[in-house]
Amino acid sequence: MSKTFVFKFGGASVKDAKSIKNLREILFNRLRNHTVIVVSAMGKTTNALEELLNLKLEDKPLYEKSAKIKNYHLEICRELFLPENLIFPAIENFFSQLDRILEKPLSKENYDEYYDQVVSFGELISSRIVQEYLCAEGIFCLWQDAREIISTDSDYRFAKVKWEKTAAQCQKHLMAKLERFPVITQGFIGSDDKGKTTTLGREGSDFTAAILAHSLRSQSVTIWKDVEGVLNADPKRFPDTVKFEELDYREAAELTYYGASVIHPKTIKPLANLSIPLFVKSFLNPDGSGTQIHHVDKPNTVPCIVVKDEQVLVSFRVTDFTFINESHIHQVYTEIEKLKLRVNLLQTSAISISIVIDKQLFKMEKLIAALAKDFDIRYNESLQLITVKNHNRKIMEELMSEKEVLLEQVTRTTFQIVVKPLAE
Repeated sequence: MSKTFVFKFGGASVKDAKSIKNLREILFNRLRNHTVIVVSAMGKTTNALEELLNLKLEDKPLYEKSAKIKNYHLEICRELFLPENLIFPAIENFFSQLDRILEKPLSKENYDEYYDQVVSFGELISSRIVQEYLCAEGIFCLWQDAREIISTDSDYRFAKVKWEKTAAQCQKHLMAKLERFPVITQGFIGSDDKGKTTTLGREGSDFTAAILAHSLRSQSVTIWKDVEGVLNADPKRFPDTVKFEELDYREAAELTYYGASVIHPKTIKPLANLSIPLFVKSFLNPDGSGTQIHHVDKPNTVPCIVVKDEQVLVSFRVTDFTFINESHIHQVYTEIEKLKLRVNLLQTSAISISIVIDKQLFKMEKLIAALAKDFDIRYNESLQLITVKNHNRKIMEELMSEKEVLLEQVTRTTFQIVVKPLAE
């Protein structure tokens, strides 16, 4: 069988009717049978569904928010389809299913599982609309429920992939279809052994594309973004950015680890293991060169700046005046692992451990509750973690200028600071 290709389109590339028409233009001259198209939720739908969950937690009315999300999708469909198209009852059915889930009780204890069942509707609806539109426009393709092919454990919101089972299910559900037509599926979601919907972590659609490419031994993966490729900094934050024509897998993996948002952190490894090239291209300029991520011998020396918002700096100070040792670090990390938190920065002193983590609902209070008897715990929220790879003195001074720096860490190649962001 011919090698497969994987295309991934993020939320910005399907945010409205005009964007979906543009997606069709991109695919028209590039699509072949052996292609899997991974689609994210439209625009800011995932955020909207998270807001719906917050209203549910606060026991506030859901109807107005739910109706707004539904009407957003229906308005897009009205611009793309004739009134009699079957997409309209399909969307009504999706929202009926969502309403039934939202009738069930939600608490701190079942939040993660509940989250996955609700937020997954963004991708399900989006992919269904895109598939129906492409077919209506003469680009015939098949819809595939990702939950039938991406097998995971039950670690809701941060599900871990069962690689062998996923590969077997890709062979079972995708190979015959791909011989006849391209296949459209959802990013971000999978299912556990109980058939429950799971998600792969926020912005996990890139990872889905890599999972499928690895399982199918694909020729390449192309991620379509609203930037020209991988840049050395966020162009919304920094002027005069530099686009990389190519990057080594290892360099790209480091940038995603530090928080570069252009690619999901877990995307690189399954591709690098099989030497599958990853292309990052612009859906606004599809003929542009983009960036190719593959094996590159020449090291990158261009400074790269990554900013992570909504960070929490947590300090654990021992209460019995003993010095910090490995057992204290192990104790803290054990609780962090239980809560599925990721440490973005670690620093120790004689009597304290400081970590920087992403802000997550309910997690901070659980972490404090688990460790309060052994540590005096202090924390600061709403911070920024700024990382510079291949730093120099000028960049370091500019980034620290007029900022309150709470933590600083420097190695030969990497400079990191935790700061309070400037008021806008």
